[in-house]
This record gives sequence, structure tokens and C-alpha cells, in this order.
Amino acid sequence: MDISVIIPLYNEEESLPELFAWIQRVMAANGFSYEVIFVDDGSTDGSWSVVERLHDQSPHAVRGIKFRHNYGKSPALHCGFQEARGEVVITMDADLQDSPDEIPALYHMVKDGGYDLVSGWKKKRLDSKLTKNLPSKLYNAVARKVTGLKLHDMNCGLKAYRRDVVKNIEVYGDMHRYIPYLAKNAGFTRIGEKVVEHRKRQFGNSKFGMNRFVNGYLDLMTAWFMAKFGKKPMHFFGLIGSLMFLVGLAMVIVVGVNKLVALSAHVPAPLVTSSPYFYIALVAMILGTQLFLTGFVAELIARNSTERNHYQIEKNI
Repeated sequence: MDISVIIPLYNEEESLPELFAWIQRVMAANGFSYEVIFVDDGSTDGSWSVVERLHDQSPHAVRGIKFRHNYGKSPALHCGFQEARGEVVITMDADLQDSPDEIPALYHMVKDGGYDLVSGWKKKRLDSKLTKNLPSKLYNAVARKVTGLKLHDMNCGLKAYRRDVVKNIEVYGDMHRYIPYLAKNAGFTRIGEKVVEHRKRQFGNSKFGMNRFVNGYLDLMTAWFMAKFGKKPMHFFGLIGSLMFLVGLAMVIVVGVNKLVALSAHVPAPLVTSSPYFYIALVAMILGTQLFLTGFVAELIARNSTERNHYQIEKNI
């Protein structure tokens, strides 16, 4: 099979028939063998009934997964990736803001261009500049700095993957925003970008609020930490804890030496405990010790993790 198209959806019953018909036309015009996997993320409208109807009409082209309740886009993509059978996997949103006309070019970039992953770039966005465009530019600038990936629109839902990529990464929580970074950390470094069309939403409302920017920042820090220290947490907590403890110890020594110098010179000196530096030093030493012990606990957890010796092996002869 050439292509698997994975479409996470939540309350998008009005757009699904038009979206599938559009995909059908594109696939037929290019002679692709394909499947479309709709992942219903706990919709409360008639979305699943539409998916069932489309499956009845095209049983070989339409597959469906229905969650009991709303888990989020990352779990939907994860389950879709597990079921995908195509050589190239395309992900797109269900709201008709992603154009299926982009599929052939994305397919050929992966299949013939040698890319592991191609991310869409909605260069000309039709969203509100204040609530969508400007925050998106800031978010992507930070993401480029942290991940080292020169992508302009990392969170674009329209992406193409080589099948090996989706079978060797785990998308969890809200990590769908950073799939290119997850792929990079898994050893898939041939990551490209393509300018794609951004279309206005025709039905319903956006399912993402302003909290996505706060959550996106926190998830970015999680992804960065797991990539750098997921298998060696002591290198993070132990280093910071040791530095804090040593700084606190040095401050205590300075306060104590000053007291001893004053006493040896028979000069009246205040109590050590009357100095604010003593308490700052004490807090630093306590926090440093706690962070160091946190590193030990994290190492014990990592040692007992089933993923502790999971590595990406490209070839074995």
C-alpha cells in the first residue's frame, strides 16, 4: 500500500464527507493505493456515524478507531500510527483547513526525495494575527532554538512520514506538537519542510484554546529534558544539586571565617545566625542535597524502566 492517511477528529461530522471525497479524488488522479484511518477522539456529535457510513461505502479504503472519551490528539495519532500500513503515512486535520491536494507532493518528497519526515508550513495563515499568528511565530521561534530543527511550523497537522518513523516513535501526552523532535531523537534526521495551503475553517469552531501555548511550552521542556537526560537523570539533578550544595557550603565557610577572624582580633562580632548569608547558605545546602537525592531516585526509576536499553537500530547484518 502506498499511503495511509491518519485523521484525528473531534466533533467534525459536517466536514468528514467532503474531506474523504476530496481525498478519493486526489488518490484516484495519482493512482495511489491508500487507506484513510479516522480516529474519533470521543466525539459527542454524529462523527462516528459518518465514519461508519463512509466505511460501508468504501470498506477497503476507510478504517476507523473510536475512543470512549476525549483523550487528545497525541493518543489519537499514536493509535493511528500503530494501525498504519502504508509505505508513507500522511497526517492531516479533519476540519478542511489542510488541503488533500498537498498529498502527492508530500508523498514524493518522502518516497523519492529521501526524507524521513516532511512537515507542512502554513506560510500564509488565515487565522487571527493577535490570537494565532503572533503567538505561533513566538512558539516556533522558541521551538527552533530548543530543538535545533529549522522548521517554521512544527505544530502543523499536515505531515508526511516514512513508515519506519511512525513505528519507532511514541507520541504521548500532548507531544504531537513535537513529533519532528521525537523523530530526530529517534535517529531520523532527514527532516524537511514544505509550504502548504492554509484554508479557512468551514464548519464548527477550533477545539484548541489559549492554554495550548502554556501547555506547549511545558511539553517542549519535557521533550528536551527526556531527550537529554531521560536515561541519565543524575547528570542533571546531581550536577545542579552539587553546585548548590557547594555554593551554600562556601557561604557558610565565609561567614564562619569572618566570625573567627573577628574573635581572634578581639573585635566584637555578631552571632553567625544573625547574618542573612547563613540562612541563604543553609537553604542552598538543603536544596542541593534534595536535588542530589532526587537524582539517585530518578536513576533507580530509569534503571527499572523497560525502555532503559531501547535503542534505534537501523541495520543489522
